[in-house]
Amino acid sequence: MLDEPPRESVETMTDDPDLIPDTDADDAPSSELPELEAPELEAVEEEGGEIDLSTAETRRGVEVVQAMVRLLPNSPGVYRMLSPSGDVLYVGKAKSLKKRVTNYTRLGQLPTRIIRMVQATAAMEFVVTKTETEALLLEANLIKQLRPRFNVLLRDDKSFPYILITGDHVAPQLVKHRGARSRKGSFFGPFASASAVTATINAMQKAFLIRTCSDGEFETRTRPCMLYQIKRCSAPCTGEIDAAGYAELVGEAKDFLSGRSRQIKEQLAAEMNAAAENLDFERAAVCRDRLAALSHVQSRQGINPQGIEEADVFAVHQEGGQTCVEVFFFRTGQNWGNHAFFPKAGGAEAGEALSSFIAQFYDDKPCPSLVLVSHVFEDMALMSEALTEKANRRVEVIRPQRGEKRDVVEQAVQNAREALARRLADTSSQLKLMEGVGRVFGLADTPKRIEVYDNAHIMGSNPVGGMIVAGPGGFVKNQYRKFNIRSTDITPGDDFGMMREVMTRRFSRLVKEHVSRAEAPRDEDGFGPWPDLVLIDGGAGQLSAVKSIIDELGIADVPLVGVAKGPDRDAGRERFFVPGRPDFMLPTRDPVLYFIQRLRDEAHRFANGSHAARRSKQISEGGLQEIPGVGPTRKRALLNHFGTLKEIERAALGDLEQVPGISAATARAIHDYFRKG
Repeated sequence: MLDEPPRESVETMTDDPDLIPDTDADDAPSSELPELEAPELEAVEEEGGEIDLSTAETRRGVEVVQAMVRLLPNSPGVYRMLSPSGDVLYVGKAKSLKKRVTNYTRLGQLPTRIIRMVQATAAMEFVVTKTETEALLLEANLIKQLRPRFNVLLRDDKSFPYILITGDHVAPQLVKHRGARSRKGSFFGPFASASAVTATINAMQKAFLIRTCSDGEFETRTRPCMLYQIKRCSAPCTGEIDAAGYAELVGEAKDFLSGRSRQIKEQLAAEMNAAAENLDFERAAVCRDRLAALSHVQSRQGINPQGIEEADVFAVHQEGGQTCVEVFFFRTGQNWGNHAFFPKAGGAEAGEALSSFIAQFYDDKPCPSLVLVSHVFEDMALMSEALTEKANRRVEVIRPQRGEKRDVVEQAVQNAREALARRLADTSSQLKLMEGVGRVFGLADTPKRIEVYDNAHIMGSNPVGGMIVAGPGGFVKNQYRKFNIRSTDITPGDDFGMMREVMTRRFSRLVKEHVSRAEAPRDEDGFGPWPDLVLIDGGAGQLSAVKSIIDELGIADVPLVGVAKGPDRDAGRERFFVPGRPDFMLPTRDPVLYFIQRLRDEAHRFANGSHAARRSKQISEGGLQEIPGVGPTRKRALLNHFGTLKEIERAALGDLEQVPGISAATARAIHDYFRKG
């Protein structure tokens, strides 16, 4: 999160410059407001009809804006529009708060979605900043925090992976890193996916023989591991290479990732030829294998434009009411992958969507020296200035007109077009399946939000409930929730009791936050916080437990369905339980049945994964001390001997007995504990 800029006053927050057309606000004195003429408040055209501007709701929204304009300075800042319930509707920035907010009173000049926003506005708040650049950075920060309904929202705000060569150990380690770059060392990236990082690290192990083991394993190693035997590590842990030689390998790896790959390859080729001339064929073979590995790394990077050393490429394509932004990453002269985003644009034009997307994208990510874009937008110079200030070095934002850079942008546009076409096709299929679900279970409307619940535990230990969510666009993973079962009066393994706790916590919170399903807000796709259908992994008993909780909370409009596995738990023979209807089955080749199986399997995967993570955490934090005869001292001795918990789990009985302070009986207890688990 960005640090907030110094504030002169705190009353409200932001706006998008492209959202509202510039008007001649300078022509009138700043203390005067334009009068609203009657014809302007009759109606404006929209797709499928008109918006009535003469309603009391519209006039009330305009009056709120007018009252605020009289108090605003001609200073840069950020504003936010608030609903009657206090929810943030929109965040925007302005070079002049007075001029920008005045434009909201001229409804005849505004886009449809902004008119709807004004209609819903009950209050406004502001933050005055020193410069427009500070306003832009604060706006991006607030949009990501508050996620307002009428802003362009970056939905898939993922943390991209990097390659890290550590700098906090005598023998640096080559690892994948994601998250805050707080560890000491050299970071290279970002890469578009974790698989690209893993593949690159695997190839670089062959090329540079840098260790990937943990520091704990490094310290306890007494003989080279298998990676040394297969020529993927130089084994600095056991002194198979001296410190100077290992440092040279690390330096070569950093040079390669910094774009100096040609020099490294020329140097290796020279060493290989010299070794061959001296009849040192073993050394020549090592150089040959390293050269092959380097070529493999570069071949995995895709196209590598000669004129682009470091850049991010953003291309936007809009179709069918949806927006796709394709991002390409170029570092050290190499293409490090691409990723497609589908922001919630709400009818925004391509340039406006791109501007808002870029500002949010770099809120918590480092930016390169060059940003290439597919569309010109109004604040390109301001965006360049803001990113320059954030990066503490010059950052250019340009739309190339010719040459290799334009070719790269065009390729990104093509990728955005194809990614959006695939998404539209998937969305169409998803909508048809959800319509089928509505028909099968007799729902009044097609469900827009389906919640699926499942529980996971091992003989009652570490019980976890999981909830997954599916919507018109597929699985909505940022809505997934896990519930660590807290009740102490639930009998271990009581699935009914676990489900009662999960549903009580889930729907009690929903009622507290949104009162009822009918009153809860929904987005343009009809997706909201309340489920339109709840699927329970279980039969009549599970369904009855859930229905009793729903009835106790006074909720009457949430459809419930139990999905019971068939005989021998065979997929395709599921039986469905709906309150007030006889249980039934679907034809084995029914697409709706396959869809429900996918939903149930995803809920099962998520619940089991959450349980496994909780169990692993329990074991790593104190699990050894749960074994009879193992306290803090013996736990420390085991970790000092084996390095990691995973090695202790794998250890044979004889190896456990070799640990100082571990008796034969204690070794047997440790061995049996992990085997039973």
